[in-house]
Parts: sequence; structure tokens; C-alpha cells
Amino acid sequence: MKKNLGFFSIFCISSGAMISSGLFVLPGLAYAKAGPVVFISYFLAGCVAITTVFSLSELVTAMPKAGGDYFYVSRSFGQLFGTVSGILSWLALSLKSAFAIIGLAEIIYLAFGFPLVVSALVLTLFFAVLNLAGVKEAARFQIGLVIALFAILVLFSFTGLQRIQLSRYEPFLSQGFNAVISTAGFVFVSFGGVLTTASVAGEIKNPTRNIPLGLISSTIAVTLAYVAVIFVIVGVVPGSELNSNLAPVATAGKAIGGQAMYLAVLAASLLAFVTTANGGIMTASRYPIALARDGMFPRLLSSVTRKKQTPFVAIIATGILIALSVTMKLNLLIKAASTVILLSNIFAHLSVIVMRESKISNYLPTFKAPFYPWLQIVSIIVFVLLIIDMGITPILLSLLFVVAGVIIYFIRRSGNQTVSPAVLH
Repeated sequence: MKKNLGFFSIFCISSGAMISSGLFVLPGLAYAKAGPVVFISYFLAGCVAITTVFSLSELVTAMPKAGGDYFYVSRSFGQLFGTVSGILSWLALSLKSAFAIIGLAEIIYLAFGFPLVVSALVLTLFFAVLNLAGVKEAARFQIGLVIALFAILVLFSFTGLQRIQLSRYEPFLSQGFNAVISTAGFVFVSFGGVLTTASVAGEIKNPTRNIPLGLISSTIAVTLAYVAVIFVIVGVVPGSELNSNLAPVATAGKAIGGQAMYLAVLAASLLAFVTTANGGIMTASRYPIALARDGMFPRLLSSVTRKKQTPFVAIIATGILIALSVTMKLNLLIKAASTVILLSNIFAHLSVIVMRESKISNYLPTFKAPFYPWLQIVSIIVFVLLIIDMGITPILLSLLFVVAGVIIYFIRRSGNQTVSPAVLH
């Protein structure tokens, strides 16, 4: 596939995939769980996400291939684990895109009264068609939207800091410290975009430089944006009004700057949902390609157009998966996506450990994760605890996806597989 993506494209694809419903819908639901300290939950989620960025950057600079974690997990643990991981990541990014599309459909419903499901399906079709036009075109569209989005968020934060009331942060730990930790797991879906760059690694120019730089800078920028915006929201909106509010930034915008700021925030939310939906389809569609190339999915899914080498069949399949996801209940959708993303993060850290300890000669990353192996070990423990805290329903749903991946592997595997996983060493 053509290498069309540079550093700024990576930064915007990753940032756009992270800033969406996690900022414009989720804070009200998260506030109901953690109270005024909710912005610390987002900060902790961002800190946990950056550990995955370090491990992911190491793996992808060593193996810059389409399919991201499917590719490095299959080379670390074998195709059984790779197939499960690839399917989980495909589902996670598709669920996150569905979450963003539901947010867009909600805005359309409030403005025009169109049915949510109908609007969501039409939007899914639109983003699929946009990506069929080519990755370069989709990336340019993403860059313009992300620049505008960050500009509005900076304006919102600086204006809002002048209007906050410190009394709104009292009592600070109203729900207890455990609620802060569990809410960090709940909102971790907001940082699912850290997985996106890995899936388009085969289309990045100078991946040894652009992947670590783009991933690390975007995660830091998005974490700071989340913390600043949510700190302002808590400081300007009464707790009774913020509790379970599904449009918290818009509510805060009206309190800060009246109708003008409300409209600016509404525009930002539209931009955010569009960037996540667009980036989600772009990146999620690369997993079926990698799975098809290794024979785990039908070969048809790896087909690309002759002129622009656009993976049209994989994009259509991803669009269908997202269309099915938008019919799920919102709370279950958030928890299922978060649980699946947490599992994918565990695979990233485990893969670094296996690759380094195997000492195979052709594992040559240009970026090495710091504090090895303690960073990976502690991160894995944190992710396991966050998954446990998700509750039984999303865990069972994730196990269902795992079982589906195992079944697909045993149906599709052949006797002449050539992948020799690093774990054997």
C-alpha cells in the first residue's frame, strides 16, 4: 500500500480518534460516578494510555505493517493470539466509531428531529464512502477538522477558567478514591485512538520517526485537553445539572459565553464526532486486510483498488460492522468498547516482553520503551484491575469476542503456516 501519511497526518488521525464522545458525552456520566474529581480520572486514564504508547511505538517501529497489533501479536505469540487480538482491535475501533456516530446522530435529532438509528446509518454510509475515495483524501479531511477542533477547545478552556467557582469542587472526593480509579477505567475508551496509528503503519512515511513522535505528542496533547476542558466544566456547571448530563460541554459553553460559545462548542462537538468516525473507519478497516493476508479472513478482504490502492472491501465490511454497533445500548457500548480496548493494550505490553526476551535477531525497533520491564508489568496489572472493575456484562461480551476469534482461527488455519512466533524462543 502507498506511503502517504506524514507526522502531522499521524498526529491528527490519533488525536481525532481520541477526542469525541469521550469529551462531549461521557463527562456527565463519569461525573455521576466520581464527582468533582472526575478530571483526575481522565488524567489517570491518559497516564495509563501513554504507557501503551511507549510499548506500541517500539513494536510498530520494528514491524511497520498494516494491521498493527494483529501483526505484532501474531509474530510474538502465534496466529491464534494474533487472530483474537486482531478481531478484538477491529471491534474496539468499530465500536468507538459507532459511539461517535451516535453522538452525531443525537445532535441531528436535537436539531431536526430525525430518528437516531436512521441518521446513524446514513452517517456510517457517508464516512465509508469518504474513505473509499482514498487514505490521502481522508487524512487531509482529518487534518483540517482537528486543527479547528483544538482551536475551539483552547478558546473554551481559557475563557472558562475565568468563570469557575471553587465551591463546585467541594467535597472533592465525594464518591471516594476507589470511584476515581474505577471511573478512569470507564473513560479509558476516550483514549482508544492510541491503537489507530499501529493499524495504518504500512502507509506511513519514515515510520521510525513519525510513529513514536506522532503517537506520543497526540496522547499528551489530548490528555491535557481533556483535563483542562473537564476541569472547567466541573467549575462552571452545578453538580445537580452536570450529573449524567449527555451534553456537558455545551451546557458549560452556554454558562461561560452565552449563545456564541454554545454554538462554538456545538461546532467543536460536530468536528470531534466526525474526526473519530472518519479516523475509526480508516484505521479499523486495516485489520481485516492483515487477517486476510495471513489467511484468517477470506482473501477478498485484502483487495485494493488499482489506482489508489484503497482497501475497498475491508472498508465496506467495517462500515457494516459499525452499522450493526449503532443499535447497541449506549452504556453497554461504552463498557464493551473500553473492555476490548483494555485487552488490546495488555497484548501490546506482553508482546514487548516476549520480543525482547526472545532475543531474536530481526527484532530491531528504532524506539525502545523506557523502564523495561517494570513499565509493562505494572501496566498489565493496572489494565487487568480496570477490566475487573468494568463488571460482568462487558467482560462476558469480550469473552464472546475472544471465543469467536478462537473459532475463526481453527476454521481458517492451514497446515503450511510459515509464521514462527517469538514466544518459541
